[in-house]
Amino acid sequence: MNDFIRDFQSHLADRDCAERTLRGYLSDLLQFANWFEQVNGEALRPERITPSDVKRYKDFLLNTQRRAASTINRRLAALSAFAKWAQQAGLIHSDPTVYVKSVKQVRRAPKWLNKSEQFALQRAIEKDLQVSRLRYPKRFTTRRRDASIALFLLNTGLRVGELIAMCLGDVQLSDRKGNVRVQNGKGRKQRQVPLNAEARAAIQEWFAVRPETDSDQVWVGVEGQSEGLSARSVQRILERYATQAGLETLTPHTCRHTVAKNLLDSGIGLEKVAALLGHESISTTMIYVTPSAHDLEQAVGALEKC
Repeated sequence: MNDFIRDFQSHLADRDCAERTLRGYLSDLLQFANWFEQVNGEALRPERITPSDVKRYKDFLLNTQRRAASTINRRLAALSAFAKWAQQAGLIHSDPTVYVKSVKQVRRAPKWLNKSEQFALQRAIEKDLQVSRLRYPKRFTTRRRDASIALFLLNTGLRVGELIAMCLGDVQLSDRKGNVRVQNGKGRKQRQVPLNAEARAAIQEWFAVRPETDSDQVWVGVEGQSEGLSARSVQRILERYATQAGLETLTPHTCRHTVAKNLLDSGIGLEKVAALLGHESISTTMIYVTPSAHDLEQAVGALEKC
């Protein structure tokens, strides 16, 4: 990593850029730096990047490597962010990426669970709890936590970072209602997320068995450590349930997409769904009204009946 990319990394960190975004930008930028050096025979420096380089790189990704439009656009976005930083820092006078257009692509619907998949997942969670209580009582607390996490995600649509950052004081519960305060959502924004009956039951059942610990985080380890969980720990929990339910995949974002789709299918307006999910723009929420691959398959299948 050269000094310019390292300085750009510090710039992103100073802006409180999300860790995942920061890693993605650096990875994409290093890909460009390697290509730039191989093609031009010189190390990457901001003042050496020309509009022709950017156009050629786009063509290389599109026609030589045959990358997906989403990958090309992501890499161009990283390069554009680097160029804008260099211009603001006085390293270059003009942005070489400004006239290079992104690759047009058909918007794809995100992956969510349909009703039969949701039923299979619910059954797998319930079965896992029953088996652990009967056969592995020492593991029941862990399994209860795992079940509560999955059910909480499926009823709130929280991002995984928002879930693992939850502290005890962020949760307000009563007999008939409750909410969780997301202290530091995407863009460092705070919001209140109401809890339905299933979300309240899930977290109350976890609180009933949650071990005493010095940690203030809601979701903590049980066997061997009592610190807050990591995002990877949550992903592993969902991967285990996916296997038990026979699902192709299950991630925190799949749960989030499922919540959004369920809300819209129930007639909830885009503005309310956007507020619940913490979307800055309704255009982000619009992806959930995009036909899924299954919807398109059904549409094509209908031709056979004509």
